[in-house]
Amino acid sequence: MRKNVCGLIYAGEENLNLRELVNKRSVGALPVGGRYRAIDFILSNMVNSGIRNIGVIPRRNYQSMMDHLGSGKEWDLNRKDGGLIIIPPYDTSENYGAHQGTIDTLQGAAPFLRRAPQKYCLLASSCAVYTETYDKMFEFHMETGADITLMYSVQENASATLDRFSDVRFKTDEDGRVVDMKTHGTAGSYDKMSLGIYLIKKDLLQYLLDDAASRGKYNIDTDIIMNHLDTLKIYAYEHKGYVGQLRSVASYFSTNMDLLKRDVQEDLFGSGTKVYTKIKDEAPTRYGKDAVVKNSLIGSGCIIEGTVENSIIFRGVTIAKGTVVKDCIIMQASEVYANSQLTNVILDKKVTVRPNSVLAGSREYPVIIPKGANV
Repeated sequence: MRKNVCGLIYAGEENLNLRELVNKRSVGALPVGGRYRAIDFILSNMVNSGIRNIGVIPRRNYQSMMDHLGSGKEWDLNRKDGGLIIIPPYDTSENYGAHQGTIDTLQGAAPFLRRAPQKYCLLASSCAVYTETYDKMFEFHMETGADITLMYSVQENASATLDRFSDVRFKTDEDGRVVDMKTHGTAGSYDKMSLGIYLIKKDLLQYLLDDAASRGKYNIDTDIIMNHLDTLKIYAYEHKGYVGQLRSVASYFSTNMDLLKRDVQEDLFGSGTKVYTKIKDEAPTRYGKDAVVKNSLIGSGCIIEGTVENSIIFRGVTIAKGTVVKDCIIMQASEVYANSQLTNVILDKKVTVRPNSVLAGSREYPVIIPKGANV
């Protein structure tokens, strides 16, 4: 697969349902699981599949992501031939600062696609958390003679999922060919949910992007895939493991809480498939003599002197004595001072919570404290 497929990651997703979490970062840069960023999963999946020529397309608020990716060394992508290539946002005098959809943004990848020696392109978004290698998907694509192969996950309780109004779902025939597709509020009648992964020949991808752009079309799902169900052979390949979605505050919170479950940990990290991320050399976490930690993920460099239960704690966080943190996500370098109570709270990076504070939300509507705040 290495010689035949290049990777292209659209890392410029913007989702207002994520509110303060994406004011200063893209969805792909969202912290996940105590040490990762969302983009780590799709990037690692490609690397584990032998793909070594990968372009990443940012859009706005991408400083955090660029700092995280660096030269691509942690993914073995700091190479002279191929490797990790950052594709600048595509701006012209006509569209400067006014991107209207994925097609508009993907136009900037044309030089990357032309130069890539591979015949096929694996196009992916960065807003889903899962592990997968794409070798069998590539074999399925070749066996079926597909023009485009999508990857999907079956959602058994489709009509009740948290993000059904932003889902893309479809129906297939017995051979796996996509015969119908729905989006937004009507999508719940189908249980096959797109993961935003498309395997396609480079030349065909460029043609479809150019054709859609010339007709004033902007969305790859509704304006390319849905419009070509009858004219192109579009097939779907199933991912059978865990999938966490980052489409709203509720689903972001739920995905992080899922990582505390043993079966999800085994699915993502226990199958031999590695998830790579930026390495930071920090001291181990220090636990005070009165510290209590239950069912939590704690990053390195923390100081824990209070109680932490069912929570995700990122690197360099301080939880002071007498403080109780339950069902929370606390991002890097935040400080929670003495005798505070936090329940169902998301603290962004470098937040300071003063002594004797009480913050409480619910699982569906967690309290969000924005980056650098002092409360």
